[in-house]
Amino acid sequence: MKKITKSLLLCLFILTSTSCSIQNNELRTIEYLDIEKFMGDWFVIAVIPTFLEKDIFNAIENYTLNPDGTISTEFSFNKGDFSGERKKYNPKGFIMDNNSNALWGMQFIWPIKADFRVVYLADDYSYTIIGRNKRDYVWLMSRSPTMSEEDYSNAMSFIESIGYDMTKIVKIPQKWSE
Repeated sequence: MKKITKSLLLCLFILTSTSCSIQNNELRTIEYLDIEKFMGDWFVIAVIPTFLEKDIFNAIENYTLNPDGTISTEFSFNKGDFSGERKKYNPKGFIMDNNSNALWGMQFIWPIKADFRVVYLADDYSYTIIGRNKRDYVWLMSRSPTMSEEDYSNAMSFIESIGYDMTKIVKIPQKWSE
């Protein structure tokens, strides 16, 4: 009986400590996102790339709020170089936390909704950082195709501070004619 009690206490301890560490490791979103102000074009400046984002140029993410509250997304880029084929993907965003509007599910294929968290947003909505709780992918995006060195450096410091492996970050080349 003592052995069973010790085993149960050990299991309870492991479960409790595991849930605490998961909870403390959760990637927090910003407090509030004005969803309508967030809509529009975002130039992808740097990423930990998914398989789609390897060797891409002039990447843009565009968000449009639908009447039903979902978000139409168009992710477009040139593959291979600036003159490469222009590719487009259209995942659908679902706001998962209506209090903050900063936690989304991004659906490329039904029924899977990938974790998508607005973890940083400049006060003037000039640049944002999107992360995932797993810290496997991250996106730094800007309203313009370039960022000041100061903003870029601050963004990289923030990304590092929330637990990302900085050796995996790739800058996305942006070159647009005037």
